[in-house]
Amino acid sequence: MIRKTLIRIALCLGVILMSGSLTSCNYNSLVEKQQSVDEAWAQVENQYQRRADLIPNLVNTVKGYSTHESETLEKVTLARAKATSITIDADNLNEETLAKYQQAQGELSQALKSLLAVTEAYPDLKANENFLSLQAQLEGTENRISTERKRYTEAVKVYNTAIKKFPTVIYAGWFGFEAKPQFKAEEGARKAPEVKF
Repeated sequence: MIRKTLIRIALCLGVILMSGSLTSCNYNSLVEKQQSVDEAWAQVENQYQRRADLIPNLVNTVKGYSTHESETLEKVTLARAKATSITIDADNLNEETLAKYQQAQGELSQALKSLLAVTEAYPDLKANENFLSLQAQLEGTENRISTERKRYTEAVKVYNTAIKKFPTVIYAGWFGFEAKPQFKAEEGARKAPEVKF
């Protein structure tokens, strides 16, 4: 009788220790995945900041050649100010804050497209080495932004999948691990552009 009781107690302790071990393994795994998402987000922000840092130089270069394009230059400056005023801490990243951030960055992208379109009217500007260098840096930064957004998306996918799998879903709820938001396609991106000749 005492032996059966001791066996039952040992089995109960074994189950408790095993479940505790599983919990700590799952918890640690989730922490690592969450850190990967945070790191990927930081890289996205770094590239957007790099782009924002290039814009004043680009605007000043265009200003030197174009005195009557002040409206376009002002739009770029305002869009840059708006985009850099929105910062999101990785801990506060959710659908709403990411949508605001993405909208501000999209407005800046549109303003930059307008600025670069204006420069087509100024052959001297298009031949200026400083402008060409800034334009190349901006194009490179846009590629880096795309790459870092892709890495962020992949990290979020791994993390969001992990917190939804059984039995981790139980532990994720206990420890407050919530799904991270993904970037959404820009408005109108699903519609193919109309090409006219």
